[in-house]
Amino acid sequence: MLSQLPLPLLPAGAAEIAPGVGFLAAEQGGLVTVHGLATFAWDAGDEAARRLAAVQLVRLRAASQGQVAAAFGADPATIWRWDQALTAGGVAGLVPARRGPKGASKLTPGLAARIAELDAAGQTLRQIAAATGVSTFSVRSALGRVASRERPALAATAAGDGDAGEGAAVPVLPDPVRRDAERALARRGLLGEGAGPVFTPGARYPLAGLLLALPALADTGLLDAARQVYGQLRDGFYGMGATLLTLVFLALAGEPRAEGSTRVPPAALGRVLGLDRAPEVKTIRRKLAELAAAGKAAELIMALARRHAAARPDALGFLYVDGHARVYSGTRTVQKTHVARLKFPAPATMETWVTDCRGDPVFMVVAEPSDSLAGELRRLLPQLRGIVGQGRPVTVCFDRGGWSPALFADITAAGFGLLTWRKGPAPDLPADAFTTVTCTDDRGREHQYDLADTIAELAINEGPRKGQTVSLRQVTRRVPAKAGAIRQIHALTSRDDLTAGEVCWRMSSRWREENYFRYARTRFALDALDSYAAAPDDPDRMVPNPDRKTAAARIRQAEAAARAAETARDAAMLQLRSPAPGQAAYLSNQVINALAAPVEAAWRELDDADQAAATVPARVPLGTLTPDMVRLDAETKQITHAIRMAAYNAETTLARALDGHYARAGDEAYALIREALADSGDICPAPGELLIRLDPLTAPRRTAALAALCNQLSQARACYPGTDLVLRYEVKPHPGIA
Repeated sequence: MLSQLPLPLLPAGAAEIAPGVGFLAAEQGGLVTVHGLATFAWDAGDEAARRLAAVQLVRLRAASQGQVAAAFGADPATIWRWDQALTAGGVAGLVPARRGPKGASKLTPGLAARIAELDAAGQTLRQIAAATGVSTFSVRSALGRVASRERPALAATAAGDGDAGEGAAVPVLPDPVRRDAERALARRGLLGEGAGPVFTPGARYPLAGLLLALPALADTGLLDAARQVYGQLRDGFYGMGATLLTLVFLALAGEPRAEGSTRVPPAALGRVLGLDRAPEVKTIRRKLAELAAAGKAAELIMALARRHAAARPDALGFLYVDGHARVYSGTRTVQKTHVARLKFPAPATMETWVTDCRGDPVFMVVAEPSDSLAGELRRLLPQLRGIVGQGRPVTVCFDRGGWSPALFADITAAGFGLLTWRKGPAPDLPADAFTTVTCTDDRGREHQYDLADTIAELAINEGPRKGQTVSLRQVTRRVPAKAGAIRQIHALTSRDDLTAGEVCWRMSSRWREENYFRYARTRFALDALDSYAAAPDDPDRMVPNPDRKTAAARIRQAEAAARAAETARDAAMLQLRSPAPGQAAYLSNQVINALAAPVEAAWRELDDADQAAATVPARVPLGTLTPDMVRLDAETKQITHAIRMAAYNAETTLARALDGHYARAGDEAYALIREALADSGDICPAPGELLIRLDPLTAPRRTAALAALCNQLSQARACYPGTDLVLRYEVKPHPGIA
């Protein structure tokens, strides 16, 4: 007996499955060590010895049943069944039984030759099966007509040394490359930037269609921007690239939240990542928390915005800016704000989004609580100039929430154009000022408007420019209203070079940004609570004083009471001055004073209300009202926004690439892309190349459109992230089509 336990050393390449217990798997077999001593070993193919080692580890209590199951690639129930088999039949009970048919095959060479003769004679499969006494499936097998999906075991690798060339058959869902050694290094912090992608040639991989997004994702610059801003993550098996690709693939697969990884098989997602399995919920949350701790989410979004501006310069002539309320449904105290789509105030976090002229997101910022869209626009002007570059003419479009003549002057002084709706009452123009205008939008569609083009002078009542005026062009449109009436709506712009028709449809195109919000809420979890963390709000932050509403309500009540008292007094005086025939009326000072007393009391109440309201401050520190107010974690949310913006822009790029290749692209482009991204296919690595051969889609016309898209993506010659493998795409022909 040893006087003390040996040191818990592990052999090179072994993984620790329990304290002091090492597990080493290799092509020659396996080895289990306990406190540095070799305890169990088995040769390759000796399944009984392998199962015996697993059962003995549990019986010796060197490791738990779950730990052993994870190491041996089984589940705890399987380890329990092995234990029962060992108890019932000894080591012989652990020998795996033969699978499949127990007897000899009926399809002998002689019978196969007979089947070929009958087929050459023109007999049908059923006639041949009846004549030979075998099934029609055996007849098809003998004739070589069984598809790979019907006999996956027959789809053996045709190209040697793992080189699956064009047209070569590959195994269906082969086991991924074991990454035990890299996981062991990662556990000790010795792996560096994470495990690199390694692909195994295989057919019918689920989710292989997600690889279609990689060329478009490279154009967004997400991975490059993340490395530029964050550097690299802490040493671990999943590095920056694998983590971001996982989140992008989850978003494109319809599961954008970390919890969505529970509904996507880790092994299936791992195959398209080039790993043995994808990270799961706990790991994804930990990686996001690590990125959030750096506090650089705003830098990441701005880096993506600059990449967007460089890649799509033609889309930045008009930028649409709007606020978005992300509703909070939890139990913490979060400041309420008006939610337009709900039409009532609710706890929410306000965000300010900027999209290009097509409605694609460029960047976003978390708005300050209680700040208006006008205040956010003024704060964003320097960032917008930094993105588009100095001297570049850009028009900022926004709705009535940004109405402020002082802001209009600031926008034009900063070198931007502006386009917005007019807010508040404005005089209607005469009918003879309107003419019918026809214009064509950027999608080739014609629009017809009834417009008038005038000039509006707006007074500035705030800020350092108070007392000045700003002159803007006003384009007024007549539209039908209820009950056959005609309503006039006014758009204001500083652009004199635009036609009146273009001003009108550019302003109407602001709904493209709203369409993005709606699509992103549905498909990309725009309003999801990606982090449950919260921080106390600033108690010294000045917020609107609710007592002002109470004071204003008291003034309104006093005014109504004064008007009612005056009405009652006047009615009584009129009756006294004009009595009915035959009745006498006497007016004396006492009677007049009695009638005037309620009016005087009402006016005194109104004066008191006015004086009391004057003493109520408009804003008070937040801590005096709701000291437990919190702000939701914005850092993690901005990171997930950046990732999902890149995923959305990549999906949109693929959808627009279908123009000219799919007759219903205007209506079904996104639906087709979602189907293609969920498609299965073959992944065939070769020297310097990664071939993705996708399975056909649900209809021949969709398959043809996907084939045209694959040709475009192959010409981009993008590389799989983290490798020098050039991506090439193909589509298998649709059944029945040459």
